[in-house]
Amino acid sequence: MTDRRRIPSLSPFEEEIGFTRALRVGDRIVVSGTTATRPDGTVPADAGEQADMCFAEIIRHIETLGGSAADVVRVRMFVTDIADADAVSAAFTRALKATRPTGTLVAIAALYRPEWKVEIEAEAVVSE
Repeated sequence: MTDRRRIPSLSPFEEEIGFTRALRVGDRIVVSGTTATRPDGTVPADAGEQADMCFAEIIRHIETLGGSAADVVRVRMFVTDIADADAVSAAFTRALKATRPTGTLVAIAALYRPEWKVEIEAEAVVSE
């Protein structure tokens, strides 16, 4: 069986439901949907700022598992208002333009908390 490594749980929600925020299997790192919640539980009102926080957290998870932003190959971005697409796309550019991963951005009806305007997930393939 391939070695599976994951980051430690960041919230009781992960343990309660039984999912892993970020997981490495072989040379692949998968980061599940990431939102912008500060340690005190607050969320920025601006979708672009939320996206910046999501990308920073995703890259931290990938680095914790032995990768880097340069290893990101796929990003999926979910927004609750398509009017925020430009702000979220700009955050994608700031975080990953040099890497040039594939990217998908779609509008969805809602996220788990109403103040969340964006949720982002990513995949990386680590060069050995």
